[in-house]
Amino acid sequence: MVLIKTLKEMETENTNEFEFKDRPDKGEGSDHDSMKTLSSCTRKLSSEGYTTQFKASKDGLESLDSHTVFSPDEVKIVNFYRFEGESDPSDNAILYAVETNTGEKGTLTDAYGVYTDLKVSEFVKKVEEIMKANAHTRGNSPEDQQVS
Repeated sequence: MVLIKTLKEMETENTNEFEFKDRPDKGEGSDHDSMKTLSSCTRKLSSEGYTTQFKASKDGLESLDSHTVFSPDEVKIVNFYRFEGESDPSDNAILYAVETNTGEKGTLTDAYGVYTDLKVSEFVKKVEEIMKANAHTRGNSPEDQQVS
């Protein structure tokens, strides 16, 4: 699997410096070298404290460690990583780095495309809507930023 794009890349994809400096396919030694596959990315996030595995259920996002179920307003998606199978383009996955309002940090994995888990995609969509609404009310949305 190959890393496609992260949230941070999407936020800064118009800057040439970022594009050449931090892309995973641009030479050795970058932070992304260790995050080219789903398993290596999961290990890297785990080393950064994202140790809990989460799963989406009809009731919300469940921590497989504490068995606590979180609603979308209790979760923040810190980053996400998309992977595409090199030999099979339908072998697509997305890994979310998640933090909860209780401080629990971990990952949520989903396929995307044909094999997406609707519980995961619906939960993530709700979290994203809440995060966008909160950013907008705090004046942190892109529309509220002034260019100097």
